[in-house]
Amino acid sequence: MSIFQQRGLSFPAAIARHAVLLISGALILIPFAWMVSLSMKPPGEIFRASFSFWPEQFYGVENYTRALTAAPLLRYMMNGILVCASIVAAQVAICAPAAYALAKLEFRGKNLMFAMVLIALILPREVLSLPLFIMGYQMGILNTYAALIFPYVVSPFGIFLFRQFFKTIPDDVVHAARLDGLSELAIVWRIMVPMAMPAVIAFGIFSVVGHWNSLFWPLIAVRDQGLMPPPLGIMAFKNEEAGNDYGPLMAASVIVVAPLIIAFLSAQKWFVEGLTGGAVK
Repeated sequence: MSIFQQRGLSFPAAIARHAVLLISGALILIPFAWMVSLSMKPPGEIFRASFSFWPEQFYGVENYTRALTAAPLLRYMMNGILVCASIVAAQVAICAPAAYALAKLEFRGKNLMFAMVLIALILPREVLSLPLFIMGYQMGILNTYAALIFPYVVSPFGIFLFRQFFKTIPDDVVHAARLDGLSELAIVWRIMVPMAMPAVIAFGIFSVVGHWNSLFWPLIAVRDQGLMPPPLGIMAFKNEEAGNDYGPLMAASVIVVAPLIIAFLSAQKWFVEGLTGGAVK
């Protein structure tokens, strides 16, 4: 029996499924491949009418050197690392206890609170930009790192994901921990979170990618170039330094995207396990 028959698929259906997956993957990868190609081309080849993925004249060294020297790109990336790490740490610290309460505790209004989490999931972040801006102004945190971190410390998606994963952990584990004298917070951090580490890693990847690539809120919250995260820094790099020289701009984009790709490939196994673990109870 073939592997397709074991999975209940006919050979034509399996070929069709793989073809759709390959085409979808190619459509997703084409912009990234084109970005890498442009980062290695001289200005004269970028706007040439004929298509060529590999440059006739390799100009990668010049483009990447200019990307690193014409603008403080490394400072932008360090800002991104600081902001993303702070956001993930704050989100896990808040979302894990909240998810534990929704998954393992019984209290009045529990279903209503979970419904509010689900409503917050479908609420666009941009809707809250004006109230958050006014709040940041009143708190005096605009144009600081706190302005980039504070609006994201509570993640409805994180609460939902952790709750779903916590519900797969048997209640007997929680009861045994209580009999051993552990407090509810100790159960969260010493038992639930370690057992849900795939979900934590998956959520961490989602959070880092989302906030590393965020442009809308940083564009509102900060003005100082020394505080800009990578996307906002690249925009400033284009406007002030590179102009129409898209080679260095694409090189800077490749440098900014590379850490995300490396992080995802390194944690791919835990990422998939974290997303699928909460679906099985």
